[in-house]
Amino acid sequence: MGAMTDNLIGGDKLAVYLQSLGAAETVTGSKHLLNTPEFTLLVDCGLFQGIKSLREKNWEPLPVQGSAINAVILTHAHLDHCGYIPQLVKNGFRGKIYMTGPTRDLAELILRDAAKLQEEDAKKANKHGYSKHTPARPLYTIADVETALRYFVPVDIDKNYSLTNNLSFQFSPAGHIPGACSVLVNCYGKKIVFSGDIGRHNSELLPNPVHASEADYVVMESTYGNRLHEEEDPDKALADVVNETLLQKGDILIPCFAVGRAQDVIHIIYKLKRNKSIPQGLPVFLDSPMAASASKTLLKYPQWITISKKECEQMFSGITINEDYHGTERIINQKGSKIILAASGMLTGGRVLEYLKHYISDSKNTILIIGYQAEGTRGKALLNKDYEIKIHGQYYLINATVKEIDGLSAHADQKGLICWLKDFKTIPAHVYLVHGEPDAQQALRVKIKDVLGIRATILKQDQKELLFYINDQQAQPAELVHAIQYHK
Repeated sequence: MGAMTDNLIGGDKLAVYLQSLGAAETVTGSKHLLNTPEFTLLVDCGLFQGIKSLREKNWEPLPVQGSAINAVILTHAHLDHCGYIPQLVKNGFRGKIYMTGPTRDLAELILRDAAKLQEEDAKKANKHGYSKHTPARPLYTIADVETALRYFVPVDIDKNYSLTNNLSFQFSPAGHIPGACSVLVNCYGKKIVFSGDIGRHNSELLPNPVHASEADYVVMESTYGNRLHEEEDPDKALADVVNETLLQKGDILIPCFAVGRAQDVIHIIYKLKRNKSIPQGLPVFLDSPMAASASKTLLKYPQWITISKKECEQMFSGITINEDYHGTERIINQKGSKIILAASGMLTGGRVLEYLKHYISDSKNTILIIGYQAEGTRGKALLNKDYEIKIHGQYYLINATVKEIDGLSAHADQKGLICWLKDFKTIPAHVYLVHGEPDAQQALRVKIKDVLGIRATILKQDQKELLFYINDQQAQPAELVHAIQYHK
């Protein structure tokens, strides 16, 4: 195995370590390494997004070789959790990547789209000369994604899968997006729960988050660790934004995550039109081929959503889906008010930027923010009320109305996170906070300590945390368990 000597303490003791290679004191780049004497497991493998210093980390080598990682467990398909997988494979990883069925389908869509955008952005940068690198190149290509997909292994929820004689895992739905899960890792008799991203209770389309009944250690997201979601009705809030903009004869641009938020908003728009809360003839465009494909996943996996298959089909009936760039131009030039949903949700790339160029400087229009915006993203700049925004090397004045509907977030707030922790039948010995900005993490750390009496630690980038020592006899290198079949 090769990992045995790395886990020796003082020459004779053996230990299990936790190490965050991403999403440590930030919300992107989730990569959490569990290092044991016989097996090295990576939970999530995401891209850094946001400010330049974070994005540049995607190009830096990890502190561990890809070939030294035995397996990856993927909690869900968002880019900040799965987007680094092709790069990991390029760097020597040859193990299996375990995930649920919906996550497998959605991750393929997201990775193909990410590679395509990287290739297109590099081509544009080389053509127009706005990159500092000559030539500009993508982090990975569509061909790299094709190679990475060979290592994907879909598994079921609520079933225990063995990796070695001393290591196994089990998924539980997290309610964040279809297929999203928390994962329980049984490790030398200790129970370690990785939360993934924790969804909200009473979601528009998804069941409430659940998890294993017991945990010794919890590695927990903290995105909204210092916030409470507003107690607003998202349906009414969306109707108000739409109707107010229509009075000004403007357009409503909704940057949305192609997986999760887009489908939630489409369902709300469907209900608002059905109830005549907004004009039934108002054109609605979904300009994201990936979001359109992701929507089909809802129909393929009806057990992962709370509405009927019939209603799911109906909610897409009034939506015009655009597939190509020329269609984007036609939508922009179409007269009359309209709703446009386009990715990406944090305005970091994709077709939404073309709409933003045309709509951001017109005071009649509304840009509606519905999800978390990481520091350094254009979405965060809009919420911060910046006066201008930079897109593809040019600056645009922000004259459009910028609104936010907090009630459409895919993440649990501080209250929801605390309730999630309370649901464990036995109090975890230690909580490790990841996937959050420093202020949010510090607020949640104190809350966990004061309300639940649990020790909580904020993980630092690349810093190893000793979880526990193990018995030498348990730690003898064991044969890997091959009960899980390889899926091509």
